[in-house]
Amino acid sequence: MVQLGEFGRPILVGLVLGVLARWYLLRLDYRQYPSYPHGYLTHLAFGVIAAFVGAVAVPALAAREFTAVTFLALTAQQFRDIRNLERETLTRMEEDLLVPRGADYIEGIARVFEARNYMVIFVALLASTATQVSLGYPFLGLKPYASIVGVVVGAVTIFFSIKFMSGKSIGDIGVVREGKVRFDGPGLYVDDIYIMNVGLKSARKAIQEGGLGVVIEPKDDNARDTLGNLGQRQAISHDVAAVLGVKKDYATPEFTPLVRRNLENGQLGMIFVPMEPDMEALLEVVRRVPVLEATRGRAMYTRAGRKASD
Repeated sequence: MVQLGEFGRPILVGLVLGVLARWYLLRLDYRQYPSYPHGYLTHLAFGVIAAFVGAVAVPALAAREFTAVTFLALTAQQFRDIRNLERETLTRMEEDLLVPRGADYIEGIARVFEARNYMVIFVALLASTATQVSLGYPFLGLKPYASIVGVVVGAVTIFFSIKFMSGKSIGDIGVVREGKVRFDGPGLYVDDIYIMNVGLKSARKAIQEGGLGVVIEPKDDNARDTLGNLGQRQAISHDVAAVLGVKKDYATPEFTPLVRRNLENGQLGMIFVPMEPDMEALLEVVRRVPVLEATRGRAMYTRAGRKASD
């Protein structure tokens, strides 16, 4: 039986780097979630499990314990259930939100939490492998620095993984600017984009006094398709309401943040009545709304789409 001491250092380095990767990614997660201690604890616990699985894979192979590697496949199967767990949790929370996230936003969050556990396994695996190679091949001259090599490899992997997994935001695909809120009779407009019909005079007065308008101009045809997706527009509404607060209650649907499309050019117009009117903060929040994976337009990636855009 192989003693733990022989492979203790690679396992320890991989475990520590994997847990640090999950902790750091947890801080970079989608706004407003998870926002409670039990949520952090749950995902950190999954991160420890993922880090341990990745850290022991190479030492298990070096010790010819090939059956231990099968736990990688079993763990991957368990992590698939994380997506269902997140989806169910967020779907139940939707019922109590004044401005829901929407199905596309929820699915995107669930996918991200699943993928990040795989990334933790990858970080722990590379850190453990680098440490093991440094110890197992003395001719490389790295044995005295094996732990340092493992830490460096793990840190570099975390850096590139974050770069790879960080998606685009609305500010990357569109020009976000202030729009003029105006009424034409009961019709509410942001610039020339029709938003809705507001029948109550009191509601029109409140929107005229405290409403902020935003216009999003797509930068290309792919951006136009993405911004036109209903799930992406719902994500914008949710994020601005969650971050800035919305002057709305259950029985006041006219104050719900709405994003409507100009059918002529694909521009979006949004009306928002915040608790604290701050146009610069609103524009910044809109620019930072993530582009959802399920809504990304790909018209220009096809030959027909490129010909149509010319």
